[in-house]
Amino acid sequence: MTKLEDIESAVAKLAPGELDRFRAWFEDFEADRFDTKIERHVREGKLDALADHALSELRKGNVRDL
Repeated sequence: MTKLEDIESAVAKLAPGELDRFRAWFEDFEADRFDTKIERHVREGKLDALADHALSELRKGNVRDL
């Protein structure tokens, strides 16, 4: 059995309350990974073109309130 299969099996056996706790932990885990990735992309300048485009559209008045 692979490590992933072991994890899947263990998660499938969790009691409802334990599953809720696991789900909350995993959501936080994923959010932290996403934040780290976005921060790295910002430092590397990978979002600069998108930001420049958004600011350009804002200056032209091509935006609307949500």
